Amino acid sequence: MANVKLFGYADQISVRPGDTIDFHVTADGTREVQAQLVRLIHGDQHPSGPGYLDEEIGCEGNGAWAVKKQYTQVGSFLRVADPQHKLALEGSITLCAFIFPGLPLAGVRQAMMGRWDNVRNEGYALGLNPAGHLEFWVGGNGEVDYVQTEVPMMARQWYFVAATFDASSGRATVHHESVANRYNSLLGAVCPIDYRSHVGETFRFRQRNLPETPFLIAGSQDWHESRGRFVSQMYSGKVDRPMVWDRALTRDELAYLMKGGEPDRKGLVAYWDTSIGYTDQGIGDAVHDAGPHGLHAEGYNRPVRAQTGWNWSGHNDCFRLNPKEYGGVEFHADAMIDCNWERTKQVTLPAEMKSGVYAMRLRAGPGIGLAEEHIVFFVRPKVAKAPLALLIPTASYMAYGNEHLSFDAQIIQPMTGQPPIVTEIDIEMYKKDEFGLSTYDHWSDGNGVCYSSYRRPIVNMRPKHRISSMGVTWQFPADLSIVAWLEHKSYDYEVLTDEDLHREGVAALKTYSCVISGTHPEYYSERMLDATEDYIATGGRYVYMGGNGYYWNVAFRDDVPSVMEVRKCDSGMRAWNARPGEHYLATTGQKSGLWKNLGRPPQKTFGVGFIAEGFETSRPYRRMPDSYHRTVDWIMKGVEGEMIGDSGLAYGGAAGLELDRYDLTLGTPPHTRIIASSGGHSDNYLLSIEEILYPYPGLSGSQDYRIRADMTYFGSPNNGAVFCGGSIAFGQALPVNGFNNNVSTVLGNVVDAFIKPGCLPGGLWVNDEKQWK
Repeated sequence: MANVKLFGYADQISVRPGDTIDFHVTADGTREVQAQLVRLIHGDQHPSGPGYLDEEIGCEGNGAWAVKKQYTQVGSFLRVADPQHKLALEGSITLCAFIFPGLPLAGVRQAMMGRWDNVRNEGYALGLNPAGHLEFWVGGNGEVDYVQTEVPMMARQWYFVAATFDASSGRATVHHESVANRYNSLLGAVCPIDYRSHVGETFRFRQRNLPETPFLIAGSQDWHESRGRFVSQMYSGKVDRPMVWDRALTRDELAYLMKGGEPDRKGLVAYWDTSIGYTDQGIGDAVHDAGPHGLHAEGYNRPVRAQTGWNWSGHNDCFRLNPKEYGGVEFHADAMIDCNWERTKQVTLPAEMKSGVYAMRLRAGPGIGLAEEHIVFFVRPKVAKAPLALLIPTASYMAYGNEHLSFDAQIIQPMTGQPPIVTEIDIEMYKKDEFGLSTYDHWSDGNGVCYSSYRRPIVNMRPKHRISSMGVTWQFPADLSIVAWLEHKSYDYEVLTDEDLHREGVAALKTYSCVISGTHPEYYSERMLDATEDYIATGGRYVYMGGNGYYWNVAFRDDVPSVMEVRKCDSGMRAWNARPGEHYLATTGQKSGLWKNLGRPPQKTFGVGFIAEGFETSRPYRRMPDSYHRTVDWIMKGVEGEMIGDSGLAYGGAAGLELDRYDLTLGTPPHTRIIASSGGHSDNYLLSIEEILYPYPGLSGSQDYRIRADMTYFGSPNNGAVFCGGSIAFGQALPVNGFNNNVSTVLGNVVDAFIKPGCLPGGLWVNDEKQWK
């Protein structure tokens, strides 16, 4: 068992006591694992903290599980429903479409559309050969005939492509021509390139179809003895309005189609009008066949919709304005939304579980490193009873899920100010395409990843994990420092997730006197933001524990809550930039990007918002004059001296990693008190992009006064209130010295006041300071 490797995921991220939950596990080097349900308490092994802490829980799922190696279908494609085999054409045929190749020189064959079996070499397909040439091939009785264009296709250029076969003469042709306009392609008219190619050959035989072969767009059927049927020869790029006829169209007919003409119904078998199906609320994964047989297609691994098509004119920047210009469906050979593994074990959770953070711990062989897995999930109460809730930022966990920054991001070392330190687990995650990517990564064709899901192993949503580029805990394991603090202080608390908040709105929060966020709730949907704002405005008390929160507008479909979408655009500290015309969410129809750019900067709701990030040092806070005011001096009760948070698990201080500040110009409530502020940050801390109109010297930590974390407090209507720590590192400072430190003291003062009914200490804000009472 020297090479045991265990990975898994659960089908749900938020459950209640007594619910059933399915676990999906893959294993190398063993056929059995030992499973143990654990409640997670602390996940950072930093020597200045309490170390890793959990509690074993009795459960019917504990004990030996049989496991095996499981396989994942990687790559997005469309599968056509064709029960009557209308597309099993064995005579004359025409295939055509508009395409936008993403990676034509990938060095592998890419099937764009057809009914092709890779093992038996039977059927027909139109695609790209390994050298990037458009190719039409047919197979029968184990033999293959093909015809290809003379020149390879170019990336990010729109083409009209077609292949015809006349069964009576055996004549086969293949064609491509540019349909680039002033807006839709990489290169313009001034570039002296002839994109046209028209080639004909005489085939020796007709294609033969196997009955079990599906018609696929962006892939072809394959088979392996261990995994059975799967799809390979994945295509990367866009396809717009693919069509099939049971006759060979003439050059004039093809030229008419290339100009946007409606397809002739004579002999038409299928016409997938990829611009149909848009609504003001977005579009799903189904692609409509406007042909005579209704051979509709369904997307696998979420092909990207709301993408510009071949005829995008640059006038309309959203599919809602002109859906006919948004027929581009984009495919990626390395897209992965759901592993779809077989269920390893279904477990009914104990009926009387405490609400909290849990994992099914799996071990085999040495039981450490790759031979240990924690499949994390969160347990809500059956009925909310506690005064305090910890809101787990699962949307942000998904956004960062399996990020590859240390391996692929050229900027990561100058940004973090240190070399990455990778573990065997990081390396294994990077090698596994089947574990999917984060929204900080790029697909192999260079486009930014806009979808993420939790139905896959998320290696960095595990206790003990340290983000390799920074050497600290990040997101989930960092948030366990808040869990450990709540446990140490013996608070009566419950947990709920972003998924719960998105589904239920303010109803998920309203029973709680106080809600605490995680350390980095960066990704937030409109429903979540509405609910949080309504909670605070109607008397809720909210503790924002982190930095760079409530930043990106994201979306979830109600029918598939496990998948999140984001488009990174316009401004903001971002790993990629969406292309022109592609800034709107296919999930909801709303513009993505920063909430600030949508008129809802976080300052309006929480008092502070993102200002800077840096990753090699953290700093303490210094008390500000406001902290001595009679309305808020209770927050500092028991704190000696001027400095707060001069130690912590994230670079030795409470103000670090990513910082938020008070800003009246962005909507900070004018009565907000600045309790404390950091300063003296290093020049690794740089002003956030959205704050800069022109770059100029002096925008770094030691020179720009704005680069600081502000600890703030304000009262909200109906005796509500908001307290903000202003830094990601704030929560990671809590466990130092056995939780006996002044950050812990400050937070304890706030939470103790927030969970008590009645007026808060210092009075209730009405209009101006004279009316405090």
